[in-house]
Amino acid sequence: MEKLVSSNRLQNNSLNHMRNRKQWSKGLLVIVAPLWLLSSICLASPSDTVHTLQQQWAIANYQLEGKAQLEAYETLLNTVEQAKKDYPADAAVLIWSGIVESSYAGVKGGLGALKYAKASKKDLEQAMKIDANALDGSAYTSLGTLYFKVPGWPLGFGDDDKAEELLTQALKVNPEGIDPNYFYAEYLRDQGKYQDADRYYQKALNAPARSDRPLADEGRRAEIHKALGEIQNKLN
Repeated sequence: MEKLVSSNRLQNNSLNHMRNRKQWSKGLLVIVAPLWLLSSICLASPSDTVHTLQQQWAIANYQLEGKAQLEAYETLLNTVEQAKKDYPADAAVLIWSGIVESSYAGVKGGLGALKYAKASKKDLEQAMKIDANALDGSAYTSLGTLYFKVPGWPLGFGDDDKAEELLTQALKVNPEGIDPNYFYAEYLRDQGKYQDADRYYQKALNAPARSDRPLADEGRRAEIHKALGEIQNKLN
């Protein structure tokens, strides 16, 4: 997918391909948890907070669209801000703050999206200082993905070499995981290395299921199937 390298394209489409790769046949919309429930989850333990953030992110990312999706992410942004206040030294909370911010950047688009991409980068880097291997190295995966999806200088901080470094490190931490294999495949596809990308998409597709994240796994596998179909068209 073409990178956004001009100010005009950034204005209209900045980070939009983060969303484009998430376009798949969605099922019926579900109701997001009430705002009071989301804002109260930080009263629980850090692990409970992270678990709830994971579930609500999966709903926003895979089962909502349009205005409902934006509103769900805006609620999640408020929630992760409170979570960081409650657990400022918890790497997992910071990772999920980064994931929510980067996801919101993807659906928001425009120049304003870069603000959230930069906030995501800051949180992910802070998480790595605390515990780089937290959540099976998810900070490496998420930060590496930002580096190859965000435009490079002077518009943004994108850097393909840095992206590859982080994504390969994520695979060292969690070689069989669905996310590190998927996002490394995305990177390879972005580089035009379709055969290598196909191999990592296949590995992601065959990754062990996460019993606590069935909706996220279902959505990710749908993305993989779509990507594999597009890769085959390139290879043929």
